[in-house]
Amino acid sequence: MNKRPTIAYIDTEALKFNFSQLKSLIPASTGIMSVVKANAYGHGDAETAKILDVAGADFFGVALPEEGVKLRDAGIKKPIVVLGGIFAVQAKPLFDFDLTPVIFDLNTASALNEYASKRGEVKNVHVKIDTGMGRIGLQPDEVTVFFNEFAAFKHLNLEGVLSHFSSADQEGAGREFSEKQIIAFNKAVKEIRALGYGPRYLHMANSAAIVELENARFNLVRPGIALYGAYPSTRFESKLALKPVMQIKTRVLCAKSVPKGFAISYGRRFITKKSSIIATLPIGYGDGLPRALSNKGEALINGKRAPIAGTICMDLTMCDVTGIPGVRAGDEAVIIGSQGGNSITVEEVAEKSGTISYEVLCGISRRVPRIYE
Repeated sequence: MNKRPTIAYIDTEALKFNFSQLKSLIPASTGIMSVVKANAYGHGDAETAKILDVAGADFFGVALPEEGVKLRDAGIKKPIVVLGGIFAVQAKPLFDFDLTPVIFDLNTASALNEYASKRGEVKNVHVKIDTGMGRIGLQPDEVTVFFNEFAAFKHLNLEGVLSHFSSADQEGAGREFSEKQIIAFNKAVKEIRALGYGPRYLHMANSAAIVELENARFNLVRPGIALYGAYPSTRFESKLALKPVMQIKTRVLCAKSVPKGFAISYGRRFITKKSSIIATLPIGYGDGLPRALSNKGEALINGKRAPIAGTICMDLTMCDVTGIPGVRAGDEAVIIGSQGGNSITVEEVAEKSGTISYEVLCGISRRVPRIYE
């Protein structure tokens, strides 16, 4: 290979395994909307969607119309739902590429209806109910007014109704709140049906709810993080076997001896306490390695954990390999993944960075090639 060896390796068999694990939890009649927004949580949306398409995904969920367009360009024919809401000016790609918008206000509904009318089409839409996330969606007390007005939009078809959990990964008060959200959603759906509508799809369950909240699965579920082998929270590790899909690997760029008292990287935040060997890796925060791992994180080199030494730079990261015999330029370094019986999980990286696995995976930048194995 004549390129920089910093690579995200995507395990396609692990991806298919995780899909099958989630599918095994739901009735055969319940569909799966595989969520591939944000570049499939950093895994590469087009290639990931192709694999999940063959595995049996019924829908795909994206956040933006342009993400849906990319999937169509990649040959995906299954329904694609734009989950993040839309502005009226984004109507054209919805029609040109057969994308289904999520809507939650009358102004957007009216604009879409007018656009569909001009094209002589009827556009499927899914309407979101805010049952407690506080983000987007109709408030429950707005449902009747909205759907009374919606009846005038002859070029829109209510295909689905959805909501989103705020705390499905939590126990105790979080679980209680999730149950309240389910009750609110069912009440809203009952009102919608009483007004004469018959939405084909009801969906609310994310990865955590698929595992724990059977009464939230309805007839369509929306797995995201679990598809990629990461858990909504650590307590789910004992509830569902998953396989990590992404490994981040690079190679030692140089290894050099430095004396005691030598300062490493910006801000001189690491000072050697003895004669040391410092390995420089060609990966940095420009690639998505969290800068918060400075003096906290580790890499696997020659099967051993090598502590990150000093401040992570945009393109380079230094590790103290003094205690690892024989490290030389060209040796493999694992940032996320396994080597020599040791592993660094994305959850570990997230915890040491003070964030969540979702952010770590989504943050792997596009300049890191994805190789599908």
